[in-house]
Amino acid sequence: MLHVFQKKSKRGIATPRKDLDLIRQRLAEAERLPAWGRTDMSAKARTPALPQGSTGNVFADLGLPHPARELLRAKLTLEIYRLIRERGLTQAEAGRILGIRQPHVSALMRNRYGSFSVERLVEFLVALGQDVEITVRPSRRRHGGVSLVI
Repeated sequence: MLHVFQKKSKRGIATPRKDLDLIRQRLAEAERLPAWGRTDMSAKARTPALPQGSTGNVFADLGLPHPARELLRAKLTLEIYRLIRERGLTQAEAGRILGIRQPHVSALMRNRYGSFSVERLVEFLVALGQDVEITVRPSRRRHGGVSLVI
């Protein structure tokens, strides 16, 4: 991500010049990175390394509460999205299968899963014809962890 800002202008729709300049500066810096825009590299090689000290869970890195649960919900949502797209379902058709209204499917497809629990997301996967298996086993660490294998 190069730049994020909140539009607050009461006059016109033009993006402020200082924001445009900052975006251009960050884009130029990003383009100088070795992997930027290279198509002769594999996808893995184009993927930048995680920042030093990253846990591998963006929710934990951001200091959000319950990061393991949030990562699990994000992964489940991604799988639901993949299945709906793979089957070529409209949002209305997906809503009938999942038992929710189309606007909720739309939110789910845009990775806005905030109102859905892990349990509900698992129910959606079952409704889409998937077997979901939950395995509980002793952890090698002091605290257990949550993982998803797809």
